[in-house]
Amino acid sequence: MTRSPLTLSVAFHLGPVAVTTPVVTTWAIMLLLAGGFWLTTRHLALRPSLAQATLELVVDAIRQQIHDTMRVEPEPFLPLIGTLFLFTFTANWSSLAPGVEPPTAHLETDAALALIVFFAVTYFGIRFRGVRGYLATFAEPTIVMIPLNIVETLTRTFSLVVRLFGNVMSGVFVIGIVLSLLGLLVPVPLMALDLLTGAVQAYIFSVLAMVFIAGALGGHEAQPDEEPEPP
Repeated sequence: MTRSPLTLSVAFHLGPVAVTTPVVTTWAIMLLLAGGFWLTTRHLALRPSLAQATLELVVDAIRQQIHDTMRVEPEPFLPLIGTLFLFTFTANWSSLAPGVEPPTAHLETDAALALIVFFAVTYFGIRFRGVRGYLATFAEPTIVMIPLNIVETLTRTFSLVVRLFGNVMSGVFVIGIVLSLLGLLVPVPLMALDLLTGAVQAYIFSVLAMVFIAGALGGHEAQPDEEPEPP
C-alpha cells in the first residue's frame, strides 16, 4: 500500500524535537551544494576546469534570465534567485537517489521556499523604493485596491506552494503506485518525465520569484543602475 504523500516519517529525535526525513534530505542537499560550490570555486583559474566552466555557465544563464525577466542589473538578486533555482532543481531531482523522496514533495518545504520569496519581495521593495514607496504599491492603481492587493500578495504566495507541491508530489506518488503494481522497469519513462517536470518546476518557481520581486520594484525596472533608496 502506497504511503500518503502528506505523512511525514521521523528520521530521529533531538531531545523532544522530532526531525523528519524531508528535513534530513534538505540538510543533505544544502551540504552537497555548499560543499560542491566551495570545492569548485576555491581554486579559480583563467583556464577553467570542466567543473568551473560548468558552474560559470550556470551562473551566467541565471544572470541573463534575471536581466531578461526583471530588466534590472542582476547582481543584487543573483544570490537569492540562483540559490532558489539550484536548491529547488536539486531537491526535485533528489529522487534519482535510491530511497530518497524529494523534500519538495512535502508542503512544509514548499511553504518555507514560498515564505522566502514573500519576505524577499518585501525586502527588495523597501530597499529600492523606501518604506513609503513600497507601501504605495498596495494603493495602485487606486486606493480602493488596497484590500485586493493585500489579498493578491498572500494568494500568490500560496499559489507558489500549491504549484510546486502538486507537481512534484504527484510525480512521486504516481511512480510509487506504478512501481508497486508493475515492477521495476516499467516506470522508467515516467521517471524521465518526472525529472523533466522537476526541472521545469524549478525554473517556473524561480521566474515567478523574479516577477514578484520586479513588481515590488515598480518604476525601478527601467533604471538598472540606480542606487537603492533609503528606507
